[in-house]
Amino acid sequence: MTKTFSLATLALALTCVPLTAARGQLIETKVVSLEAAKTMVAAAEAEAKKHSWNMAIAIVDSHGTLILFHRMDEVQIGSVDVAIEKARSAARFRRPTQAFADALKSGNQGLLSLQGAVAVAGGVPITVDGKVIGAVGCSGMASDQDATVAQAGVDALVAR
Repeated sequence: MTKTFSLATLALALTCVPLTAARGQLIETKVVSLEAAKTMVAAAEAEAKKHSWNMAIAIVDSHGTLILFHRMDEVQIGSVDVAIEKARSAARFRRPTQAFADALKSGNQGLLSLQGAVAVAGGVPITVDGKVIGAVGCSGMASDQDATVAQAGVDALVAR
């Protein structure tokens, strides 16, 4: 009985050690909550309305997965997918989509081979404590106007 108890105790102890060690390897990170996404969409929509621009607005997490989508009245239907793809690109590549537009303009054709890279302004990463936790993507007007609206969304989160 003592020998069986000792083996069981040893097995239990060996099982617990890796779990404790694994906990030390986990990374804590902030995520975009639904409430934060709603705040950013409201700010982006307010910026768009201020200029009488119709926009599609997408908020994604750091992996590019959609958290919230908002389509203003009268926005062109093609902008729906474009807004989501801009947000996804900004989140996954951790940079504004304007960076890809600038690279393409300067002759860097290689970025055309990057799956998911959108080379049009309007996707802006959400950065908190130096880490990209998501992105805002907007589409509906000229790309610089899209970027202005997306930035207003990001700025609303930072102001909170």
